[in-house]
Amino acid sequence: MEIIGDGRRFQNEQGFVQWTDDYPDEETIRNDIKNKTGYLLKTGEGAAGYLCIDFAGEPDYADIRGEWRTAEPYAVVHRLAFRREFRGMGLSNAAFAQTERLCAENGIRSIRVDTDMQNRRMRHILEKNGFVCCGMISFRGTAKLAFDKQLPTAD
Repeated sequence: MEIIGDGRRFQNEQGFVQWTDDYPDEETIRNDIKNKTGYLLKTGEGAAGYLCIDFAGEPDYADIRGEWRTAEPYAVVHRLAFRREFRGMGLSNAAFAQTERLCAENGIRSIRVDTDMQNRRMRHILEKNGFVCCGMISFRGTAKLAFDKQLPTAD
């Protein structure tokens, strides 16, 4: 929860609220862990970040204003956050590289992600990692930008 709290504070410092006091909460993270979708990102210096990688998809993604470029099944990434002292080290690239490896191991060829329009940092990270904006979805009652990435097929 420290990592999630750091992510929430980082958003607030940048002038927007994507994560509220109610989301993501401890129950959300416990459910990620129970469902084996929660991943702790570690370096030699300890716990650096957290993300959820869910291979079951996201029901809210069924209704998109736009069009997904990728087909189902897909992995969805939610709740990517880093401890303050690990920001700016390129760990988001490592997190997405690991996500792609897990997708390959599970026969998944695409990844989908959403973020707030105001979250310029996350939008930059997604675009830098090969994601393309496909339109808008409503997640938990709030409009979000929807991104996807097609992964290469195994030879």
